[in-house]
Amino acid sequence: MLSELAYTRKGSGEPLVLIHGIGHRRQAWNPVLDLLAQSHDVIAVDLAGFGESPAYPASASYDMDHACQNLSDNFAAWGIERPHVVGNSLGGAIALELGARGLARSVTALSPAGFFGTLNRIQTLGLLVMLRLTSQLPDRALRTLSRSAVGRRLAGFSLYTHPERFTADEVYGDALALKRCTGFERTIAKGGNYAFRLHLDVPTTIAWGTRDLILPYSSSAIAQERLPEADHVALPHCGHVPMVDDPDLVARVIQNTTARTQEPVAAA
Repeated sequence: MLSELAYTRKGSGEPLVLIHGIGHRRQAWNPVLDLLAQSHDVIAVDLAGFGESPAYPASASYDMDHACQNLSDNFAAWGIERPHVVGNSLGGAIALELGARGLARSVTALSPAGFFGTLNRIQTLGLLVMLRLTSQLPDRALRTLSRSAVGRRLAGFSLYTHPERFTADEVYGDALALKRCTGFERTIAKGGNYAFRLHLDVPTTIAWGTRDLILPYSSSAIAQERLPEADHVALPHCGHVPMVDDPDLVARVIQNTTARTQEPVAAA
């Protein structure tokens, strides 16, 4: 059964779907949306139970099978087939799963989940739970924190190298999205032991922020070992959500990946 997902759509060209991480929302892609829309039909989506998308029914599991099937059903509803897919964190793991299942024509994964070391897994889950608990402050307190430069840095230091680039309204909106999302615990419960171990036959790039605190850059070595067929790219001075820290670089990495699906022009 289709769970309709909220989305923002902009631009024209080959379809390109952007998938955010756990606790986030589609606005995470705003820094690169216009850049990508110059060459693609870009769709930034809210995953089920996050942003403005309703949660899956209680009987539905927050596993990769369900996530990929529901996204594929939404692709059909949007009139697209096998789009390029880009994901960050949880969204990166989903993007890789879509590519492995033949549901995407290229994959760009930014600090994807699924390549944990033992200590990294504990660090990641601990930081995510801490962020979720902090977001449960009263709305008034979240608004006050968002209006302070110190508050904005405290709210975003684990996700971005440059949290100061956010406005008070953006920080407050992200805090409310994390506070009110209904898919967080079900996703953590199902994905806590998740590991990606599939093969991809489509152009794939895995890019990792060198200053990522949620999924440390050291995890990129595990990704290189498991996915030697992918291109592996470092994102210097970028945190876990690199679209804010270096939007031009992130857009170039994505566009370089999508360009690899184009057929070469035959010689005259």
